[in-house]
Amino acid sequence: MEAYTSFAKVYDMFMDNIPYTEWAEYVAGLLKEYGVEEGLVLDLGCGTGSLTQILADKGYDMIGIDNSEDMLGIAMEKREETGQDILYLLQDMREFELYGTVKAVISICDSMNYILESDDLKEVFRLVNNYLDPGGVFIFDLNTVYKYSKILGDSTIAENREESSFIWENYYYEDECINEYNLSLFIREGELYRKYEEMHYQRAYELEEIRRLIEEAGMEFITAYDAFTRNAPRPDSERIYVVAREKGK
Repeated sequence: MEAYTSFAKVYDMFMDNIPYTEWAEYVAGLLKEYGVEEGLVLDLGCGTGSLTQILADKGYDMIGIDNSEDMLGIAMEKREETGQDILYLLQDMREFELYGTVKAVISICDSMNYILESDDLKEVFRLVNNYLDPGGVFIFDLNTVYKYSKILGDSTIAENREESSFIWENYYYEDECINEYNLSLFIREGELYRKYEEMHYQRAYELEEIRRLIEEAGMEFITAYDAFTRNAPRPDSERIYVVAREKGK
């Protein structure tokens, strides 16, 4: 089943617990810390554009790429409402193309975990390096092995709301480091609720493998942080941020 089709309709509703403003402050702080205070920034896996919009409000010239037409449709509706000048592109991050280079690339909310093969992830890193200005930075987050194996794995999450409800079943396959999400959605349509089903897969990566893939792709690994701090990742970190830099083509 194709991911982020039916779910796109209610994604923002169920993600209203995500403090996008605080996340954007953290990302903007990292961008400035590593020398990017303005200019073109690419948001890989931008989804419905919530973070993209906030960074545009902060003065960055934003480009958003996502491979879900439904999610991008919502992002473009938001752009229409706000009048922001954001370029959205329907592309797979494993083979994305830009017309020129950008000062920074970001990828937030575990988009990189959706890349299930190491070689594909290395290709993403290679493309990022190719489209970064000299010395440009790449900032992205990842759900950790700890989160999948100890928090999400083999758990069921459910939420019931007036307009829609969901049941989210997780299965973590330790040998493959793959987390399978089975998502059942019940979306209100008039007086009735229609059921939709989606299946998502994410992969857990150890930090050392991420570092190796970054360097094999030609980039410089700078550092990694426990999410929303400037501290090193802990064994029980659930999300980490990685910072890499362009290092020649």
